Amino acid sequence: MTNNPLKSQADRRKERIDSLAATAGGGTVTGAGEIEEAPGVSLIASAWRRLRRNPVFLIGAAITLAFVVLAIIAPLVAPHDPTEGLLLDKVRQQSNPIPGPEPGFPLGADNRGRDLLSRLIVGAQQTLIVGVVATVIGLAGGLVLGTLAGAFGGWVDSFVMRVVDVMLSIPSLLLAMSIAAVAARPSMWTVIIAIAIVQIPIFARLLRGSMLAVRHSDHVLAARALGVKQSAIVFRHIIPNSLAPVIVQSTIVLATSIIDAAALSFLGLGNPDDRRPEWGQMLGQSQEFLGDYPHLAFYPAACIIIVALGFTLMGESLREALDPKTRR
Repeated sequence: MTNNPLKSQADRRKERIDSLAATAGGGTVTGAGEIEEAPGVSLIASAWRRLRRNPVFLIGAAITLAFVVLAIIAPLVAPHDPTEGLLLDKVRQQSNPIPGPEPGFPLGADNRGRDLLSRLIVGAQQTLIVGVVATVIGLAGGLVLGTLAGAFGGWVDSFVMRVVDVMLSIPSLLLAMSIAAVAARPSMWTVIIAIAIVQIPIFARLLRGSMLAVRHSDHVLAARALGVKQSAIVFRHIIPNSLAPVIVQSTIVLATSIIDAAALSFLGLGNPDDRRPEWGQMLGQSQEFLGDYPHLAFYPAACIIIVALGFTLMGESLREALDPKTRR
């Protein structure tokens, strides 16, 4: 019996097609030639599978989680009261203005005898509050402007985007400094409002671009063809499918907010009450002793850099995991 080369080639092609169909659909091919489909994987589940194998994300998430937990329980784990000058009797303005490390005070104290480690730990709480609240306010404002521009289009879109362009044309830190300087009295809320206003155009432009892309998708066109109201299309179809990149961007913006808040406090535009320590404020107060006692600036600066790095690594990993262009 001779082999039929045409038949064998057709069989091989059929087997190849069945194999590809089973691989693409996540199912198996039965003996009858039918494909038993496996349950589909959602975008979130697919992204999580990549994230949990990504060392960059794991490092960023570990740093972020440690910072958040420390900020929440800061008053409980601080070894001493950050406002009490426990080593004030050892402060000598001429010979020993900054007490060094000793038992019970591993990092020493500041020029008022207050425990430096306790102030760093409690300062994490203030830094987290400023960064999170500023980001949430900026996100809310950006969602409002982005929704107006992306949903209505026309002159509304043009007007909102021109306002956004003007705000983005000014360096973010310079704009935040200008807004904070207008306040009659520096406080924590002046820093929060200044940083939030700077972040609004970033979220507005991102949401508007995402909404424009979703507005021309098939499911939105189908909803219009069925006569669904415009408001329902915007709030049920366009906005929910446009929020993913905005939420991811908020983690990266949070790192920027922490850096900007520290910069404003360093320049004296933040909360003047040093009984509520904050890393940027501590960094600014250390300048008087920077030449002889650089550790006063090193510790808060290192905390700011590490925390900002954690949020940035986590945010960039989330962006790559949720971006279809980067999937393998």
